[in-house]
Amino acid sequence: MTKKEWKSRNLKLSDAKQGAALTIRVTPRANKTEIGGVLDDGTLRIRLAAPPVEGKANQALVVFLAEVLGVRKNKIEIVAGERGRDKIISVIGIRAPEAERMIYKWIEQNGS
Repeated sequence: MTKKEWKSRNLKLSDAKQGAALTIRVTPRANKTEIGGVLDDGTLRIRLAAPPVEGKANQALVVFLAEVLGVRKNKIEIVAGERGRDKIISVIGIRAPEAERMIYKWIEQNGS
């Protein structure tokens, strides 16, 4: 996906009381952990190398998002979809516009 295509889709981010809320679709057992795109409905697709066994994929998701967003792991919580592919993530201490900027910055630097 080109940079122009990324920018043409709107991420589904919102501000919550204490931070940002993101909608994410996870693809476990990928070749590598990376941002895989933005779906038509604004959901962020994230590919994870970890398998969906014993919470490993969820742990990998939290570690990856902490890296992308520049926050500590304990500031990220899966608030819905813990056992499914579609998740709602809460990130405390960061607003939606800042989260979006950090996601696009990661994409530009890593070429997803």
